[in-house]
Amino acid sequence: MTSTMERNKKKTDTLAFCLGILLVGVLIQTAGWLKNDRLVFPDVGEILAAFVRLLGTGKVWKQIGTTLLHLLEALALSSVIGTALGLIQGRNPFVRTLLRPLMILLRSIPMIVMTVIIMVLAKYEKVPLIATSLMLIPLISEATCEGFLRIEPEMIDVYRMNSGFTPRVLFQVYLPLMAGYLKQAYVNAVGMGIKLAVTTEYLVQARDSLGKAVYSSAYFNEYAEIYAYALIMILLAVLVSEVPKWIGKAYTKSHS
Repeated sequence: MTSTMERNKKKTDTLAFCLGILLVGVLIQTAGWLKNDRLVFPDVGEILAAFVRLLGTGKVWKQIGTTLLHLLEALALSSVIGTALGLIQGRNPFVRTLLRPLMILLRSIPMIVMTVIIMVLAKYEKVPLIATSLMLIPLISEATCEGFLRIEPEMIDVYRMNSGFTPRVLFQVYLPLMAGYLKQAYVNAVGMGIKLAVTTEYLVQARDSLGKAVYSSAYFNEYAEIYAYALIMILLAVLVSEVPKWIGKAYTKSHS
């Protein structure tokens, strides 16, 4: 019965997602009709045609690869630093209070200001990685700290009877108990990360990237291409966030 309910829920979610995509198309069409400007708000058919055309070119796949590399590098770097900082903050109230202003600053500073600062301090090709990582670190750090603080004290007491805080305890005790918080932080970081990466690429004109492509399309008033690139970015974010889930399910089935 539970399996049937899960299948029905998946079907409902899929239907709702498809209707959501349709709703976006309707909103774009309505905006074009209200504004009476098909240049800025082109027909959905024109956007889809641009989307298919772009995917048929090798240049776009190279741009996707560049942006995806920036995103994955930023996710990896921010995950390592954010998780480490979150664990330290969770274990030490003084450090948690000490780092709070810095986390608020990183979380609140406008992206364009952060990018301009990094552009002065680092080489342009490193800006998408550095700026995106700095913006994602507070997200992962706060989730890690919150997950740490929510662990039941009784569970921590069990390992303390036999061992101190070691890497083995970290990976076998703490991280599994914090998995729910880390998973949600990762999903949020992927969605935010792709936007941050493309924004920084746009600002620094990163070579062979989606940000550079969006800039070129805007320069030549190719708004259908801009919407098509946005669709590519959405699909990219969904893919990156779903792949770990697929791998986890496949691993679970193979060991069950």
